[in-house]
Amino acid sequence: MATGGRWDPTSLPTRPGLYINFVEAAAAQIKGGPRGIVAIPLKQYAGTATAKQFYTVETEKQANDLFGAANIQSVKLALQGGAKEVLVYTLPTIDGVDVTEDEAYAEAFEAFDARPFNVFVFDGEVSGQLDEAFAWVKRNRDEGKHFFVVFGGSATDDADPAIGNARSIMYADDYVINLIEGGKLGANTYTSAEYAAYIAGLVAGTPINRSITYAQVPLEDVSKRLTSSQIKSALEAGSLVLVHDGVKVKVEQGLTTSKKKIRTISARQAISTDITMTAADNYIGKLDNNADGQAALISAVKAYLERLENANVLADPVVTLDPQYESIGDSVYLLISYVEIDSMERIFLTINV
Repeated sequence: MATGGRWDPTSLPTRPGLYINFVEAAAAQIKGGPRGIVAIPLKQYAGTATAKQFYTVETEKQANDLFGAANIQSVKLALQGGAKEVLVYTLPTIDGVDVTEDEAYAEAFEAFDARPFNVFVFDGEVSGQLDEAFAWVKRNRDEGKHFFVVFGGSATDDADPAIGNARSIMYADDYVINLIEGGKLGANTYTSAEYAAYIAGLVAGTPINRSITYAQVPLEDVSKRLTSSQIKSALEAGSLVLVHDGVKVKVEQGLTTSKKKIRTISARQAISTDITMTAADNYIGKLDNNADGQAALISAVKAYLERLENANVLADPVVTLDPQYESIGDSVYLLISYVEIDSMERIFLTINV
């Protein structure tokens, strides 16, 4: 009787035979990590929550019960933006004696280091923590953790787009998003720092094969309507701009402060996170570093990328051993390439009459 069936890259069959369904087996090995999570350090809370604790919130009712209705504006906005869940860390009491504001946020950053999430945003305006958050997101990237941060400014900042653009230039980075306008909805007026929570939810909740460019947001108007030249200057600075097109308010273009598309950076973050986590869980220390083990690893990574290819996240994935380095001992060097797929954002018409 001939042998066959499925084969797993972490446990290769020993009997001779034809083994199929490798793509399915590899897909079970490299899975997408958690998506749609917004992280917020909450300043005030009056419900059942206690200081310096994490809470996972999926509904407004949960947020009300935990933190009190008067304290959950940022959590509500993140959920309304599309976040699957909000990871809330309750800041310690800031009284200027027991703990300073800088110490409180330093504790929060350290606590978030050990938690998975996709987008970080402050709870409204902060006084001087943007520098710390900027350094924090870069340090995490160097250590293999990938997420966006969304910044915003005060009402005074929002009144002058040059101030917001200067903030974008100062914090230029692939992983930073800087909103330079707030907006109005009914009796509520939001600064860009406050409405950044909605943008964080929008970014977190948007699939990695979609763009937030021209995404409509639930505002009646923006805090300041920019001229066409001001919008162009903002985009050139790497700012995230909200515009009123005469009917609705929408995101002009989904950009990071480095002027990269949020869609492409989000895909890069997902690939880096998924492959790294899966390697740690299923491959490191479990595969022999020989031709068979290397082939199994390469095939698993390629199968994962091909799934993203089928979802129009990328195209033409190629995975090989890196010829610049020798994969011997306990080290394997892979060379991965693919074509990033962007969204259609500019349509040019030539009309012959």
